Amino acid sequence: MNTTTVIAIHGGAGTIVRASLSPEDEARYHTALRDILLAGQRVLADGASALDAVTEAVRLLEDCPLFNAGHGAVLTADGTHELDASIMDGRTLDAGAVCCVKRVRNPVLAARCVLERSDHVLFAGDGAEAFAAAHGLELVDPAYFRTDARHRQWQLAREQQRAMLDHDGATLAASAPKDAGSNVRSEAPLPHEPIDPNRKFGTVGAVALDAHGHLAAATSTGGITNKRIGRVGDSPLIGAGCYADDATCAVSSTGSGEMFIRMVAAYDVAAQMAYRGVSLEEAAADVVMNRLPRIDGRGGLIAVDAKGNVTLPFNTEGMYRGFARAGAEPVTAIYR
Repeated sequence: MNTTTVIAIHGGAGTIVRASLSPEDEARYHTALRDILLAGQRVLADGASALDAVTEAVRLLEDCPLFNAGHGAVLTADGTHELDASIMDGRTLDAGAVCCVKRVRNPVLAARCVLERSDHVLFAGDGAEAFAAAHGLELVDPAYFRTDARHRQWQLAREQQRAMLDHDGATLAASAPKDAGSNVRSEAPLPHEPIDPNRKFGTVGAVALDAHGHLAAATSTGGITNKRIGRVGDSPLIGAGCYADDATCAVSSTGSGEMFIRMVAAYDVAAQMAYRGVSLEEAAADVVMNRLPRIDGRGGLIAVDAKGNVTLPFNTEGMYRGFARAGAEPVTAIYR
């Protein structure tokens, strides 16, 4: 089958605060998105599967401290990290996921391992880590995930006694008092974020179509700042934060996790294509612009179908996003 390959990625959605982002800082995000898209594009160009492409893209997103997954993940109410990830193969409908892991360097690799080497779909906590370790995946000291910017954000959230729906909080942190007596002073300057930390949904994900016409999707997250221990959002839940089926589409979501769970948002896109007979763009737009807002669901998603159509809708003011087709320069965007 001769199919034009394509990969799309996202890194979170939210309300834009343009004044908080310098041209240099904005360029950092575009460069990171572009580099990761190029890496995924190379995987597909080499003839590898869509599953391989989304795995590599999300692994790189997890390793990039600009995004809330892996290194750079947000902190829980206890000052720890609990990471979630999922992956699905549209060819077979096989899926794998992990949630509440604290030492797995790349949760998406653990999810991939569950998909390929287990009869189960979702492992949690210590069981997920034991499974990952038994299959040779890298475990790290939890300190690996921490960054100064995330720690400062956590301290500010604790002072305000709330959980913040974002993955960076640098805008808030940068605007906070930094007098000599402050116990949240940061010695190093914090990176600026183009998205309001109070309305930011920190997740990363990828979807892809390979040269054989197969689809795949993957999603990963550190959750929300100052979240209760054991809280799980949509990212590791198949059908909510991640879904792929060659018959319809591949989807990765980012947003207010509880609402995406209640709407089974990722699967709903595929279901509307299958049962209503609508296009990828129409199905995704209905979920993001009509259905989710009914329950105050905010965020967006990325999706690709078996014909190579791509859509990246969001109902917030911005979403880190991009896509790359075979032989073409990647396209990246932040604002609406």
